[in-house]
Amino acid sequence: MGQPIEARHLLAHRAAYRLSLAPSRDGNLTSARGGMIYELVDACDGWATRQRFTLTLTDREGTEIETASDYSTVESKDGRHLRFTLTQMTQGAVTQRIAGEAELNPDGSGVVRYSEPEVKEERLPAGTMLPNRHTIIALNAARSGQRLVVGPLFDGTSDDGSQDTTTVLSAWDAARENAEFPLLSPLGSVRMRIAFFDREAQQQGGGATTPSYEVSLRYWENGVADQLLMDFREFAVDGRMVKLEPVPGGC
Repeated sequence: MGQPIEARHLLAHRAAYRLSLAPSRDGNLTSARGGMIYELVDACDGWATRQRFTLTLTDREGTEIETASDYSTVESKDGRHLRFTLTQMTQGAVTQRIAGEAELNPDGSGVVRYSEPEVKEERLPAGTMLPNRHTIIALNAARSGQRLVVGPLFDGTSDDGSQDTTTVLSAWDAARENAEFPLLSPLGSVRMRIAFFDREAQQQGGGATTPSYEVSLRYWENGVADQLLMDFREFAVDGRMVKLEPVPGGC
């Protein structure tokens, strides 16, 4: 399988995605349309990411709701430090802001210090993974034939600390020609489904609960995801990459 995938192997890139309502979901929505831009920039000792999306939801009465999100992080390449900001909007008005910093010890335990929506601290349990570190761990697990990665994940999208996650991995796909995105042709890939669970609900319930959110992706070994499905429980959104370009940077 070659050398283990490390942070330095991730591709600094900008990707554009077309978003649409996923089929086979019986709900009140008739359509969802929008777009997402994802950027991963090499900032020498860390990875700077920014994810911006806009989505217009239409219900059965024809009412349209416009939502938008702007999410940024800087994660150290050793997977021990994360700065994050998240702004969510509905109909042009800000509905949520989350910001702060997280620091992890060698065993994955640590602390997150929030500056928004309020100043507070939350402890992070041992084994906590940050977003890019989780991607690298999952890619290496898939290449070695594992089918499951379980553990707490902190990505800065919740003001309640980390979330328990279960990542189900498909079999590793060997490199194959990719006519639409030739940059990906020499690389292997894996499909994974990540389920996020509310830690407090799990502790109160004494066991597994229904995931609060799930996302399915096809990740290539350079960290590019060209297909994704975001399941918000009430509805799900398909994302298809329509543009991919490398981004210069690094040291």
